[in-house]
Amino acid sequence: MKTYPTVENAVGQTPLVRLQRLPGAIATARGNIVLGKLEGNNPAGSVKDRPALSMILGAEARGEIKPGDTLIEATSGNTGIALAMTAAMRGYKMILIMPDNLSVERRASMAAYGAKLILTPASQGGMEFARDLAGKMQAEGQGKVLDQFSNPDNPLAHFKTTGPELWDQTAGQITHFVSAMGTTGTIMGVGRYLKLKNPDIKIVGAQPAEGSQIAGIRKWPEAYLPAIYDPSLVDQFELIEQKDAEAMARRLAAEEGICAGVSAAGALVAALRVAHQAQNATIAFIVCDRGDRYLSTGLFDEQA
Repeated sequence: MKTYPTVENAVGQTPLVRLQRLPGAIATARGNIVLGKLEGNNPAGSVKDRPALSMILGAEARGEIKPGDTLIEATSGNTGIALAMTAAMRGYKMILIMPDNLSVERRASMAAYGAKLILTPASQGGMEFARDLAGKMQAEGQGKVLDQFSNPDNPLAHFKTTGPELWDQTAGQITHFVSAMGTTGTIMGVGRYLKLKNPDIKIVGAQPAEGSQIAGIRKWPEAYLPAIYDPSLVDQFELIEQKDAEAMARRLAAEEGICAGVSAAGALVAALRVAHQAQNATIAFIVCDRGDRYLSTGLFDEQA
């Protein structure tokens, strides 16, 4: 009897595409190519499908969880959607804790997969408050926290899949990797893999400028710095203004036909800065998710 893949098998192997217009004359004259990895093509619509699957499969393999158990996670959105999908696929109950200022599309997507949502006041600590609440609920026996911020299965997913895909898709020609920094799982896993293949590859992290709030891009207080983060793997940091990320999201859709969220656009802002300085470079950035989960925020509304 013929066997067929499941949703699990559809995670990863996302396209890597060349930007045609946004790099502009300066980058082109310098011989630079800017490539976007379309992680919105994953089944739950974001790069977080990879670590969500990795964390659940890893916990199962270690005997920490079994189908029917309750999982808990604090999330700013994409990880929650990915975990809700994976929990549904693997037979778990899912409780997601998130600040109440995130888009309605994200909440609706999590609920569609059967997850229970707990909204916390964004004005009272945001993600830090959500992370503390998740720990408290686990201590009270309400479920198992996967903890994307300290779980090594998060960057491992990117070390085993995203990094090798980028290396193969560029035939080893990649010179710069650019990623938004949130949990830091993507930049840690990909960065570690690429540095093993070629130590000269530059790893560039996009972080929010002072006062900017960009969904999916964070600069954590010292007490909440993800345990998976290793600063030695990041060669360069680019501070991104919120207005620049939002404007770039609109340009990316209108000029390249890639509708993505603000964290992807923030990474592109950083990638274009690199493209205006480097020479004969192949620069790849992560297009973290799809822009359709930001429509209600007004991000893509016609600008005055």
